[in-house]
Amino acid sequence: MVSDSGLSPHGVVPPLVTPLDEHGEVDRRSLERLVSYQLDAGVDGVFVGGSSGEIALLDTAQRRMAVEVTTSTVAGAVPVLVGAVDTGTRRVIEHARQAARLGADAVVVTAPFYIQPHPAEIVAHFRYVREAVDVPVVAYDIPSAVGARLTPEIVTELADAKTVVALKDSSGDLASFREILRRTDLPTLSGSELFADIAIELGAAGLVPGLGNVDPHGYVRLHRAVRDGDIAAARAEQDRLARLFRIVSVADRGRIGFTAGALGAFKAALALRGVIDCPATNLPLSPLSPAETDAIAAVLNDQGL
Repeated sequence: MVSDSGLSPHGVVPPLVTPLDEHGEVDRRSLERLVSYQLDAGVDGVFVGGSSGEIALLDTAQRRMAVEVTTSTVAGAVPVLVGAVDTGTRRVIEHARQAARLGADAVVVTAPFYIQPHPAEIVAHFRYVREAVDVPVVAYDIPSAVGARLTPEIVTELADAKTVVALKDSSGDLASFREILRRTDLPTLSGSELFADIAIELGAAGLVPGLGNVDPHGYVRLHRAVRDGDIAAARAEQDRLARLFRIVSVADRGRIGFTAGALGAFKAALALRGVIDCPATNLPLSPLSPAETDAIAAVLNDQGL
């Protein structure tokens, strides 16, 4: 089923949150507004079903609805990347085939997890997925969630075999990131909100920042500034975005986990900006308190948003 679409992800590709209503169902109208908000900002693609989209928590109906709404709203304007993330190869293939049927331009795949795979098993996992679907595969390195690393050696093998068309790097390991750029010509996308300017300067093909949900315009400006050689402007934009990123630290960690605090902050900020209607996150994530939401509003006001 393998085909070559020539897809080369690049630029700013925000990993969309999944707006939910008060009953926990995907809020179609809010997601449509979120996608339109991204397109109006000039993004180069969107990623649905990533970590910011709560992929590990979505049920089958939620996942399907999120992909359907995103692909129909984008309507071919930019590539749509869809997460196919699960514990094992057969499950990932099932998700990937569904995403392809719903119009995904590529699927984004992590190493298998829970099973503590050997590097050779990780390589085989990607090969099996690639052979099973007729859309390109983007490798996703997020060891904080998966446990296993996509090391430079693994990524080089995947790149040399043309198993994947790009890498999304959320490892936080700048040395490994640089080594991958040195060893391969694989388009590499950085998931860092705080080192976005440095990643592009080093040769990253693009950015996949969760904060891009809230301020896609800022990341588009940053990317264009680096591309145009205006490093001072890029640094200033990165500093402003770093101040905005403080919203993920508002939640009381004695009461709520990091993921609930960060994704809740993104959704609260989007609700405050009028992009989505409800800031609800999926079970079992706890909601932000009214005081925490007020603190997020204060940060938005400080940054002119």
